[in-house]
Amino acid sequence: MESSRAGRALPQPYIAAGTRMPEFTLRAVIVGTLLGMVFGASSLYLVLKVGLTVSASIPVAVISITLFRLASKLGVKDATILENNIVQTAGSAGESIAFGIGVTMPAIMILGFDLALTRVMLVAVLGALLGILMMIPLRRALIVEQHGILKYPEGTACAEVLKAGASDESRALASDEAKEEERAAAAAGLASGTSGRTIFTGFGIGLLYKTAMVAFKGWKDVPERIFGAPFKAGSLSAEISPELLGVGYIIGPKIAAVMCGGGVMAYLLLIPLIKFFGDAIPGALSPGTIPISEMGPNQIRGAYVLYIGAGAVAAGGIISLGRSLPVIWSGIKEGLRDVGAGARGGADPHRTEHDLPMKFVFGGILAIIVAIVLARPLHMNIVGALLIVLFGFLFVTVSSRLTGEIGSSSNPISGMTVATLLLTCMIFLAMGWTGGSHYVTALSVGAIVCIAASNAGATSQDLKTG
Repeated sequence: MESSRAGRALPQPYIAAGTRMPEFTLRAVIVGTLLGMVFGASSLYLVLKVGLTVSASIPVAVISITLFRLASKLGVKDATILENNIVQTAGSAGESIAFGIGVTMPAIMILGFDLALTRVMLVAVLGALLGILMMIPLRRALIVEQHGILKYPEGTACAEVLKAGASDESRALASDEAKEEERAAAAAGLASGTSGRTIFTGFGIGLLYKTAMVAFKGWKDVPERIFGAPFKAGSLSAEISPELLGVGYIIGPKIAAVMCGGGVMAYLLLIPLIKFFGDAIPGALSPGTIPISEMGPNQIRGAYVLYIGAGAVAAGGIISLGRSLPVIWSGIKEGLRDVGAGARGGADPHRTEHDLPMKFVFGGILAIIVAIVLARPLHMNIVGALLIVLFGFLFVTVSSRLTGEIGSSSNPISGMTVATLLLTCMIFLAMGWTGGSHYVTALSVGAIVCIAASNAGATSQDLKTG
């Protein structure tokens, strides 16, 4: 088995790297596109209503397996595991793009500008493409070299779902390692379908739980208690959702404890402190619009603590980027080396090593910069385009890495967006750019970076699944 430079075993795919089988087929693209539209619409509704979404990869994978399995009973050839992977990749893209649109575009309407369809379409397309292109050089660094360190919970879980629902053809062509795992499971007394039944049983229980909680209002989804003195305005709440329970199980107690610690610091320390000292201030304290004495915990969080978190995300992102630069640069150099080998007629790489050539990656990013500047609905200038590239690469890297640690559903994309907007507005103010058109420009910068970071996180999960 190959080993990485750090001495860790590299991940071995379920289908051996040298095996050829149907993957990027027309039917997979069509089904993935349709499911992406459905989950994109539902995710947009969810983000507009409650401000968050959950990863669509696993439900899309389950639906894809089910649809193709039903079609096979009618005489249609069942989909391979690689085709189902293409479907879930395309389907999950709809959710990640919808999140970016939902948290940024309404701000343009709030400021009194028309939310033109062309503007929304340009922001979505350019942001999504930018996120994918900037994620490609990070694949080796984060997905391969960090295997076993970055868990990518949704990607790992989705891979197990796809393996559990693999067709007979896919099982027959499975790698020796995958077959050995199945034989070991059988020797341990586990039938080949046990893991599949476990996964789909868990999926069914989660579906029933969410249906009873959300559709039938069986119980409160986020129980909350607000404290009095000495923790005035402090609160304790818990989002008791099955998807977050599963993510917590996959990422383990260490990362979960860090996330819990951040919540404790915000709701039991920072908010009570702001309330305690702010009660004596008679008027509104910027950036708040009403006196702190009239604010509840969630209002204090939105007016003050959110910006503290955004700054922490930005600072942590810069530190993480600095630490990751050697590995990232190594991945880029390997990609450039592969381009040179291909130009000299080198050996065709395995299926799992077919990256988009770096010349297309950098050329695509340059083309996106030009398109951003020339797109009139965005009211963009060259400074805004360069800020998009700068903040885009920073937060694409942060998002891709954080997704590997805590999962897509817990990825703080909104904090990255707020940090982007704050830094962009500070630069615009320093240059004397104020007024309506520059508001739209700043929001367009934030929206494109938001979508790029969101889509990069989803793409990294999909790459881990693959």
